[in-house]
Amino acid sequence: MPEISSTYQMLALAALAGYLLGSIPFGMVIARVMGLGDLRKIGSGNIGATNVLRTGNKGAAALTVVFDMGKGAVAVLLARALIGEDAAQIAGLAAFLGHLFPIWLKFRGGKGVATFMGVLLALYWPLGLVSLATWLFFAILMRISSLGALGSAAMAPLWMLLLGHGEMLALGAVFTILIYIRHAANISRIRAGTEPKIGRKNSAP
Repeated sequence: MPEISSTYQMLALAALAGYLLGSIPFGMVIARVMGLGDLRKIGSGNIGATNVLRTGNKGAAALTVVFDMGKGAVAVLLARALIGEDAAQIAGLAAFLGHLFPIWLKFRGGKGVATFMGVLLALYWPLGLVSLATWLFFAILMRISSLGALGSAAMAPLWMLLLGHGEMLALGAVFTILIYIRHAANISRIRAGTEPKIGRKNSAP
């Protein structure tokens, strides 16, 4: 974490605002606006872009990625501009937690990968870009989307060190642990050799 220079009241405000912003289920909103139905009754029931893609609407899935990344980035940028760098990290983590455990959906949210990327891009854009590149590398190499997410999450703390941002390590560790927890089912399928490949239709979450 960076040096704490803001008051605890302001940090708590940043956390609350970040959480509420992160809790907005953009995948569900976009699906409903575009007449695609209730995501919770489609495919895996997840609110993220992967499940939106199962509706067959690639545009809606792309918009979900953009908005889910955007809410993480906006939480960081607003906290940084209004309070400071310490609040930026806290707001980013809170937005990520909001996506995973949204209050509006009884704390049943997504897996957080897009929001994670948005937070990293806003905190330090080179870190965000190299994390996106890491995701693409593993996803394209193995042709498994979840492996891209897992590889990027695992590498994030290392990239933080190599790019000279060791003050982000605690944040990176929390992101990595939570992303792996949320991908527990995917990890089990990867081990069993049943995780769907990119480009193949499969109803697995």
